[in-house]
Amino acid sequence: MNREATLYSFNKGERLLRREEFLKVSREGHRRSGRHFIIIRLPACSASARIGITASRKVGGAVVRNHIKRLVRECYRLNKGWFQSADYSIIARSSAAHLNLQGVCNDLRQILQQFKAEHG
Repeated sequence: MNREATLYSFNKGERLLRREEFLKVSREGHRRSGRHFIIIRLPACSASARIGITASRKVGGAVVRNHIKRLVRECYRLNKGWFQSADYSIIARSSAAHLNLQGVCNDLRQILQQFKAEHG
């Protein structure tokens, strides 16, 4: 696999997969809110960032929830430099249902900048 392909990939090692991981981030992490998303960040031992995405039924039906999660994954995949080495739980608010990729990235970037300003 060439370097560019790995740079823009999103493999299993970059995901929060188990319920226990989400609960630990939720319990011990720092929470910041944006207009359409809430991000909970827990500094991790690993060298890379890991993300988990949650969209409840309040956001919409299954098609809408899956669409939002795909957009968040795509934003992460294209902008990995925004994410410091930590575990992130990204929670979609109901207002996220009508966003496009640019809207998702704008809101996530604003929230991540809050973390960066706070933690350096």
